[in-house]
Amino acid sequence: MPFARVPLLVFQIGLILAWSSGYVGAIIAAHTDSVVRVLVWRFIGVALLFSPFLIRAIRRGVTLRWCALHALLGVVGMFVCVGLGIQSINLGLPAGTGALISALQPLAAAALAGPLLGERVVRSQWLGLGIGLLGVLFSVGGLTGSDQLAGYLCSFGSMAAMVAATLIAKARWDGSDLGSALAMQTTVTAVLFVPVALYEGVFWPEPSWQFGGAVAWAIAFSTLGGYGFYYLCLMRSGTVRTSSLIYLTPPVTLVWAWAMFGQPMSLYTMAGLVLCLAGVMLARGERAPTLAPET
Repeated sequence: MPFARVPLLVFQIGLILAWSSGYVGAIIAAHTDSVVRVLVWRFIGVALLFSPFLIRAIRRGVTLRWCALHALLGVVGMFVCVGLGIQSINLGLPAGTGALISALQPLAAAALAGPLLGERVVRSQWLGLGIGLLGVLFSVGGLTGSDQLAGYLCSFGSMAAMVAATLIAKARWDGSDLGSALAMQTTVTAVLFVPVALYEGVFWPEPSWQFGGAVAWAIAFSTLGGYGFYYLCLMRSGTVRTSSLIYLTPPVTLVWAWAMFGQPMSLYTMAGLVLCLAGVMLARGERAPTLAPET
């Protein structure tokens, strides 16, 4: 497997930083005239950038099963997950509430990893997941009010889609040929986002530095960094160990916001970060046995 000699810790740190960069990307995208325009060119950009990997894989010969798998991961893990997440914000769901709902991902993944993947979740991991969730509660200051039921449903749907993509990838993919896999996934996602952008009349790129910066940030950090590091971590370690890292993204996001935009950090944020770190360390647990992926 590529990158086998790179320490797993490097990928884990990269995942935490890249996954938490989404909030910064959202602020940058908000300064453009359309977040959907940024989204569609984010995925078109990655698809074009990684197209040589996909062309090479097709020339070598790929199976219909491989194409179907990565098309499915693109639909579920990218289009549905990102699309519903953006829609929840549009419907008025507070960022703190969205962060808490997203933080349910490690618990949902842990609950399903045993019966579906054969991974054994030990007691210390369950304890770590609980402490991590408590840390997120501290970091975002608890749930904030919203009357938008649809926003909650979209946020839960986004979280569930990422859990589903995690389980599918862990069960059916060995992590090989990451470049062509991401090319296939982002191509499918771009194809699905194009009609949405056309419907809203925001397809063509905006000739501005703000738009270019927002797309570049989304490509480099949110897509290549976020999904790339996520899948690398997932294939090198268990579902629970990888998903538990998501607990660190809300407090690290707040650090991003403090460093780049001067947003204040409270003692609750610092306490939450410490709790999240403790939770992730416990959730690492012992290396749990897994079922071998099907080929």
